[in-house]
Amino acid sequence: MNPIQNKIGGVFIPVSNIEQARDWYCDILGLPTDGEVLFGHIYVLPMEGPSLVLDSKIYAPDHVYKVPAFQFRTDDIVQAFEFMKAKNVQLLTEIESDHWFNFKDPDGNVLMICK
Repeated sequence: MNPIQNKIGGVFIPVSNIEQARDWYCDILGLPTDGEVLFGHIYVLPMEGPSLVLDSKIYAPDHVYKVPAFQFRTDDIVQAFEFMKAKNVQLLTEIESDHWFNFKDPDGNVLMICK
């Protein structure tokens, strides 16, 4: 019997400032910012599915994601693109194949939204 489950518990994202990152991610995801910062450097975003764990202790400029490690989901890729554009998020691509686009968080992590 294998003791390791085939489930992802969380994805860590290196961020330079835990409070600023919490506020930015909560803003784009429509989440409250009232959760607790753990151990002075971790904030767990309340997600459906695996958690996103913002962590300022693991941050270094060479640790940021250069390619997306996961995708945020949307039912309307055009609306999501326009929403991020209106939030002045740094968009890296246009909507590609009518299915996805990439953008950066304030620390330079490359992220993806996908239909």
